[in-house]
Amino acid sequence: MVGTMKNSIRKAIRMSTFISAPIALLFTTAMVAAPAAPEVKTMTYKTVGDRQLKIHVHYPPGWKASDARPAIIFFFGGGWTGGKIEQFQPHAEYFASRGLVAARADYRVKSRDGVTPDKCVEDARSAVRWMRRNAKELGIDPQKLIASGGSAGGHLAACTMIAKSVEAEGDDLSISTVPQAMVLFNPVLNFDHELIIDRINGDKELARKISPTLHLARNSPPALILFGTKDRLKIFGDEYWQKAETLGVRADKYLAEGQGHGFFNNSPWRERTLLAADKFLASLGFLKGEPTITVPDNSDVQKRRKTSDS
Repeated sequence: MVGTMKNSIRKAIRMSTFISAPIALLFTTAMVAAPAAPEVKTMTYKTVGDRQLKIHVHYPPGWKASDARPAIIFFFGGGWTGGKIEQFQPHAEYFASRGLVAARADYRVKSRDGVTPDKCVEDARSAVRWMRRNAKELGIDPQKLIASGGSAGGHLAACTMIAKSVEAEGDDLSISTVPQAMVLFNPVLNFDHELIIDRINGDKELARKISPTLHLARNSPPALILFGTKDRLKIFGDEYWQKAETLGVRADKYLAEGQGHGFFNNSPWRERTLLAADKFLASLGFLKGEPTITVPDNSDVQKRRKTSDS
């Protein structure tokens, strides 16, 4: 039974690598009178050996360096093994159009860099510190930072809430990685689990360092956690929600009935989850005004799918 569940978990985590490719094509038709695409700048936030890790920053319309905007940073999924930084491009574009400075960070993965998940976590924490260190140039408020990501990327985003975790050599540890909010799409939240700990060679001590649920405390940031009801990784969400309720920590639950892993990448769930994320961030004061995303009905979804297949 454990073997079967283990294979299912691995398959679910890998799915996010393959289903993200058509996102940009499908997403653009769902916007309502979308404004001109915001300016995007690509910078290097960290260099490891000869590997330059890039961060793509989407600026909102009317942005100025003197601003102090809320910011959101996204980490793509792919099982800590692969994945594409383009996965959250539509999300970054949407939230930039809503006034946030939105960033998408690359990080090392096993297939390209031969690393284990703890190194992915190190990179994510470095990316958050880079944003806070460069807050004035980015025109952001370093105390209004939102961490987000999907699957393995959701795990990385959640790991930023851990005050003391794995750290990259040379990082300025005086800069906190803890965000003010998290939007987590079907994330792994506990590495100290028999179904996933083999990805770090069964290292229990390391597993604890990169397990957000085990570090959940009364002062942890509020989170919106989104899962499909048929996603086997939902067990991690259930554990987090239960502990958060006991501690009195806000952890909003979004469940997509009948959906599996990576459901949020496809219309209409992409738009539905963006709407939920918009409302969550607005409730915290990070966004103002009404959401500008429209959720398509089933006929619209079918039409777009036929168009993309032709």
